[in-house]
Amino acid sequence: MYKNKKVIAVLPAYNAALTLEKTYAEIPMDLVDEVILCDDASKDDTSGLAKRIGIKHIIRHEQNKGYGGNQKSLYNKALELGGDIVIMLHPDYQYTPKLIPSMVNIIGEDLFPVVLGSRILGKGALKGGMPIYKYIANRFLTATQNLLVNYKLSEYHTGYRAFSKEVLLGINYNENSDDFVFDNQMLSQIIYHGFHIGEVTCPTKYFEEASSINFKRSAQYGLGVLWVSFKHFLQRIGLGKFNLYKKPQA
Repeated sequence: MYKNKKVIAVLPAYNAALTLEKTYAEIPMDLVDEVILCDDASKDDTSGLAKRIGIKHIIRHEQNKGYGGNQKSLYNKALELGGDIVIMLHPDYQYTPKLIPSMVNIIGEDLFPVVLGSRILGKGALKGGMPIYKYIANRFLTATQNLLVNYKLSEYHTGYRAFSKEVLLGINYNENSDDFVFDNQMLSQIIYHGFHIGEVTCPTKYFEEASSINFKRSAQYGLGVLWVSFKHFLQRIGLGKFNLYKKPQA
């Protein structure tokens, strides 16, 4: 708990058996009340390992729903369990759990309702091994997105995020894609509905066991990101109306 606010860490997992235990061991359990893992039809022993190391809440998709579909299951479960602050942490150990206290503090003190762990602030991305083509694409996409959505972030593509309950209840994330573009749709919704976003510098690690998408999928993701941002622009200036930005039904 943080000032009577329930803190929940959610882990979107796919074939994470090699890194899950190391990630879980660094989660500050004196602060985090619950951990939820969603196993998106992994081919390895992710679910079994999660149970053995003590994760209480395990969701298992019998068919792969995709990265966005995984997150939908996690956020819905976190709200069902009464989460006030929800941190999305990848179990592939690419992002350090040691930043959780800082992210929780920012939301718990009502400084920002959303916090991103940025790999770009402090030049941590290249130092951590981010491929140069991904770094260049990240910078290009982020600059374009800032222009189209009328906001200013150091990056839109980090997978390390924390949200207040009010944010999750205030955007229609269940209508988003089940694929990787889900993350950008979510940020677009957050910005459109007037929630402010804070960022903290986050070191990152690229290594063989860490999850990553190939060049083809990265290109598809980039085009999807641009389309989301263009729709946001059209909606913002009154030339479009998209279901993405509808408020969720009570």
